Amino acid sequence: MKYYTKKPAVLMLQDGTVFWGSSIGKTGTNGGEICFNTSMAGYQEIYTDPSYAGQVVVNTTAHIGNYGVLDLEQESARPTINGLVVNTFSAISSRKTAESRLQEYLEKNEIVGIADVDTRQLVRHIRSKGAMNCIISSEILDLDKLRAELDKIPDMQGLELSSKVTTQEAYELGPEGAGYKIAVLDLGIKKSIMSNLTERGCRLKVFPAKTSYDEIAQWGPNGYFISNGPGDPGAMPYAVDTVKKMLESDKPLFGICLGHQILGLAVGAPTYKMHHGHRGANQPVKNLVTGRSEITSQNHGFAVDTETIKQQEKINITHVNLNDGTVEGFELKDKPAFSVQYHPESSPGPHDSRYLFDHFIDLLND
Repeated sequence: MKYYTKKPAVLMLQDGTVFWGSSIGKTGTNGGEICFNTSMAGYQEIYTDPSYAGQVVVNTTAHIGNYGVLDLEQESARPTINGLVVNTFSAISSRKTAESRLQEYLEKNEIVGIADVDTRQLVRHIRSKGAMNCIISSEILDLDKLRAELDKIPDMQGLELSSKVTTQEAYELGPEGAGYKIAVLDLGIKKSIMSNLTERGCRLKVFPAKTSYDEIAQWGPNGYFISNGPGDPGAMPYAVDTVKKMLESDKPLFGICLGHQILGLAVGAPTYKMHHGHRGANQPVKNLVTGRSEITSQNHGFAVDTETIKQQEKINITHVNLNDGTVEGFELKDKPAFSVQYHPESSPGPHDSRYLFDHFIDLLND
């Protein structure tokens, strides 16, 4: 039984490489920077992670859509990806608790996608050539016309996107009268990060990305959290300035992913665009403090410069990536502040790193 009508679709990469396949989701045209995620499960959490704004996601898992979608697995209000590329797409779902099929979900949220693509070949190409822009279309099949549309897509380097996905108004959540008041700078935060904080007795006030430090501090927080998010950290001087002022308060500060990069910039360590980034739930990281290794969930295309951060006397590198040696975490020696490049909330992914939320609580108790 068919639940949607297959139509031809095309994926064009910035270097001219073309893949033909079948349309999924909305009939239309859209593009962004292409990237791949190696997670075996958790596609809904991936699509709703605001860090993917401006990007087209390739799922390396062969079958996508087979367990449908569920509201509880949303990481934000709606999918934030610019497009989707999969190998085999399932028009039906086998999970009894699923509230809808993935095709209906993609159509509802106006996500353009393409299936029946050799994703193994595509991922090998990206790993070789590096991240680049792409475009998907199920309505423009003329390659010359499609190329003209692809050329209009802005490069990720230098692109500021947090202001497009952040909350429009500040809001509070968590237990009232909680022992800890945490001011959250929302650069594109995931719901599961906030859940990990509220479950540990934190009252959160979530502020829009461009909120001034004075307005944030007026709430009287005990500590600060800098969230994950999309885009180039180098294009966010407003966030860097805010974090510098937070550090001057000497209150505990915790940053994740983009928050890690912004903290790095705030203490003088530049960031750079990676060849193809880290995205998946199986990235090996070594904790240099304990000597233990962790399997981590990651999603980033920028990183803090390793050589610069090694030369900073007031910075202690706490975590490194065991695949390529990139800095995965650091702490300040003269401030109660630390950050990690990966996602300790692990949604999707293993829970090896959730102790970092406990570490933040310990700093609040000192």
